[in-house]
Amino acid sequence: MTTNLSVNINKIATLRNSRGENNPDVEKVAVDCEAFGADGITVHPRPDERHIKRDDVFRLRPLVKTEFNIEGYPSPEFIDLVMKVKPEQVTLVPDNPDQLTSSSGWDVEANFDFLCDVVDRFRDAGIRTSIFVGTDPDNIRAAARAGADRVELYTKPYADGFDRDPEAAVAPFVEASRAAHRAGLGVNAGHDLNLQNLKFFHDRVPFLNEVSIGHALISDALYLGLHETIRRYKECLA
Repeated sequence: MTTNLSVNINKIATLRNSRGENNPDVEKVAVDCEAFGADGITVHPRPDERHIKRDDVFRLRPLVKTEFNIEGYPSPEFIDLVMKVKPEQVTLVPDNPDQLTSSSGWDVEANFDFLCDVVDRFRDAGIRTSIFVGTDPDNIRAAARAGADRVELYTKPYADGFDRDPEAAVAPFVEASRAAHRAGLGVNAGHDLNLQNLKFFHDRVPFLNEVSIGHALISDALYLGLHETIRRYKECLA
């Protein structure tokens, strides 16, 4: 099956915001990413707007022609934004408002009723919903019972263990993806995937619909250029 590459452009907005002007241009970068081969654009608008701002999300909506994925904690403000923008996909993450970056997946059972309510709202609006999780099969099955369309596997543990023992690092993700597939879920993955570890992950993990990559890809683009960087990431998914 084909695995899509969704480019997270948050770090472009972080760089722009550091000067308070419009350089680099987040909208142009999103359009260029698609032109260079990206299969989707991901944004994670946080409450403090330290990178992607709410206005960015509204401006990007008519520009993104592939797949628009909005990720974030489903606060009332986030839910309102998603319902107004109507992206193709929303990814629910359990981040605190002041969290630097995502550091774990949901405990779905402990938040089951809450997640069910959120997923129901997005489903009724025709928005595909993915729940950010670790590799525990029971937790993944709970995400299916909550009504999610997909799970996104939190891949930092894989990235951390890759250099030491790649087979051992990827094994839980192989089983998690199989568990998700058996439960009727699509499978996304993201966090700390890069040009060194992505191909191995892709070749080992079955049923992988999409990877979402931001920090590493944008960092590589500083050296390789955005066009060449996206080409190389797509090559890892070939």
